[in-house]
Amino acid sequence: MITLKSPREIETMAAAGRIVAETLALVRRHVRPGVSTEELDRLAEDFIRSHPGARPSFKGLYDFPATLCTSINAEVVHGIPSAKRILREGDLLSVDVGVWLDGLHADSAATFAVGRVGADAERLLHVTQEALAAGVAQARAGNHVGDIGHAVQQVAEAAGYSVVRELVGHGIGSSFHEEPQVPNYGKPKRGPRLMPGMTIAIEPMVNLGGPEIRTLDDRWTVVTQDGSLSAHFEHTVAVLPDGGPPRILTTAD
Repeated sequence: MITLKSPREIETMAAAGRIVAETLALVRRHVRPGVSTEELDRLAEDFIRSHPGARPSFKGLYDFPATLCTSINAEVVHGIPSAKRILREGDLLSVDVGVWLDGLHADSAATFAVGRVGADAERLLHVTQEALAAGVAQARAGNHVGDIGHAVQQVAEAAGYSVVRELVGHGIGSSFHEEPQVPNYGKPKRGPRLMPGMTIAIEPMVNLGGPEIRTLDDRWTVVTQDGSLSAHFEHTVAVLPDGGPPRILTTAD
């Protein structure tokens, strides 16, 4: 069932979203060669919990053991932070984080370059951010979920990349994963109609190679089947009345 949020609930989600955005900014400042993903995770958890009433959304969600998902290079999503995972010059690090505040969640992700990266990696980051922006722009009342996925898919595939099809964006609110599912592909005017008060997480996962993925033996980390680089960017947005542009909830002041 799709739940519509009141203006007050959307403000609470925006407050959670500001903490999310500030957490990603903090992590970004500490991303450099020689740092472990466990260090970044500890930094993020301490920062989130320093805000009264806030806690990490991911820690304990479906028994996930950490605050951040930290996914490196060919890892698409759900990488588990570890003291053994040391960042190296030229890596891509995808960081996904959620915050629960006063009963509601917000969720965002970004992929960071570790030091200097190659031209292919730089272009992948740029295109994936463009794909997110194109998807967000379609999150207007009266449009459909398919309009979002179509916009994401068009940008990614026009650049010669592929979108992951087995993982999707989602509604979000009092539960971290709510209806509707928000795929990163699709056809315009298909799927659920977007209504004012809907809050959704739009999250392109774009691969340099093919779209196929597999899950590692840890039962969490999802990687590209062909070993190609992957990037992941995400915002939580609220659909506003009168068909106006959506409000991005996961931004800092």
